Amino acid sequence: MLFENTLKKPKALLSFIVLFAIGACTYSQTKKENNMEKPSEENLQPYGKKMLPKNVCYVIQEGGTERPFTGKYVYHKEKGTYHCIGCDAPLFSSETKYESGSGWPSFYDVIKEGSVKEIKDFSHGMERIEIRCSSCDAHLGHVFEDGPKPTGLRYCINSVSLDFNAKEASESLEEATFGAGCFWCVESCFKELKGVVEVYPGYAGGSIKNPTYEQVCSGSTGHAEVARIVYDPKAISFDELLELFWWIHDPTQLNRQGNDVGTQYRSVIFYHSESQKEKAQSYINRLTKEKVWNSPIVTELTAVNNFYRAEAYHHDYFANNPDNQYCQYVVKPKIEKFRKAFKDKRKELP
Repeated sequence: MLFENTLKKPKALLSFIVLFAIGACTYSQTKKENNMEKPSEENLQPYGKKMLPKNVCYVIQEGGTERPFTGKYVYHKEKGTYHCIGCDAPLFSSETKYESGSGWPSFYDVIKEGSVKEIKDFSHGMERIEIRCSSCDAHLGHVFEDGPKPTGLRYCINSVSLDFNAKEASESLEEATFGAGCFWCVESCFKELKGVVEVYPGYAGGSIKNPTYEQVCSGSTGHAEVARIVYDPKAISFDELLELFWWIHDPTQLNRQGNDVGTQYRSVIFYHSESQKEKAQSYINRLTKEKVWNSPIVTELTAVNNFYRAEAYHHDYFANNPDNQYCQYVVKPKIEKFRKAFKDKRKELP
């Protein structure tokens, strides 16, 4: 990728570029910068199927930049999703937003791989990486390599390029966190269930902050590979999620799943409420009484703790790497069996 090529430059030069870029982000043509009056019919112009204020179109069409610390989303802390102002495509989650001190809304990850595209930007005598909306080509801002873990990136975005949607019915949406072996397979299956809004891989239950995949795989951090499921309880129950959880792995294998060996692959339910704890324990008791497996269930049941999203390249891993050998021989067969077994509970695929 273009951004990867940029990172190969010497650190000293890169540091200079980043510092210079921060200063350059404050630059904007004065005559355009002052055009910030409230929208009116004469102050609107077409962008795609929308009519947007001229100052917004200046940024997303001409690559302009709003002044630092003036955007409405700089210190915004509400939970939800930031969408492209030009086409409403989801771009960033409030979960990855942080205060960088740069004066612009900053995120350390996109909401989904492919949401934005990277373009080399040689303006102002610098070489930077501009990011644009993949759906409508709207200019959003730039991306730098001085962000926090797990990505180490800082997406520096103009507020006027974004439109915020508060987490719809946030009180009605719930979360579940399961560890059932490699999270590539777990994520791929759960994301196809009706009623599931979002699934993303991560690490939970360990002893250090922001662990890397390599650290977790060493077995020294105490984290388990997990999938965080955001779901609508009106459309799918926690018991139904548990049904897939039990189906997708062997809960009698201690600290392993097949050839994947280590505490990071342990069977575990990280409950988010006492209700989830009681339902999970009740399910375990019932399965034990019915002797579904010949060996005892060793699934760990504990309150969710020390959860961190996995690195960006793990998200939608199977979908993005179908030819990977592990995906071919381990993930794919299990997903194919899941699609047959849970045919009536799956979403309609496009």
